[in-house]
Amino acid sequence: MERVDDQDRVLGAVSRRDAVQEGWLHRVAVVVCRDGRGHFLVHRRAEQLSRFPGHYELGVGGAAGVGESYEEAAARELREELGVRASICLRFKFLNRGGLSPHWLGVCDAMVPQVVAPDLAEVAWYGWLTESELRRTLHQWTFTPESQEIFDRYLAHRVGRRS
Repeated sequence: MERVDDQDRVLGAVSRRDAVQEGWLHRVAVVVCRDGRGHFLVHRRAEQLSRFPGHYELGVGGAAGVGESYEEAAARELREELGVRASICLRFKFLNRGGLSPHWLGVCDAMVPQVVAPDLAEVAWYGWLTESELRRTLHQWTFTPESQEIFDRYLAHRVGRRS
């Protein structure tokens, strides 16, 4: 992965372990998956994962590799975690200081089919929720730390695009 500065400019290659231990900024990409009817895909992380095992998550994603754009990283993660290829669009990015370590979070979205082929080592369960169902479950289920902020920013960005 690449270490970046507070303007998201590349400083050099680092290991994920070092980035997290040292609190160095790096890049993470997530995909907010929607179906043709506007439902959101939500998944529960597998119990054996080292980061947030068993937590629910709105975005499918992970760290961007060296030289990888947010879109490329998001597309790779979508293939790895859900077995889906889709057109990815970067919607926005923000400096996320929640979670295990600070990072730039590139939030993409994609239209995906309702039936996916999740990697069971990563995804224990998935389901499709309406916007109102997702609003409710974000307060009832245990989600990853950034899921609420991703959802709030995604909705605000979506509204902003319409004006």
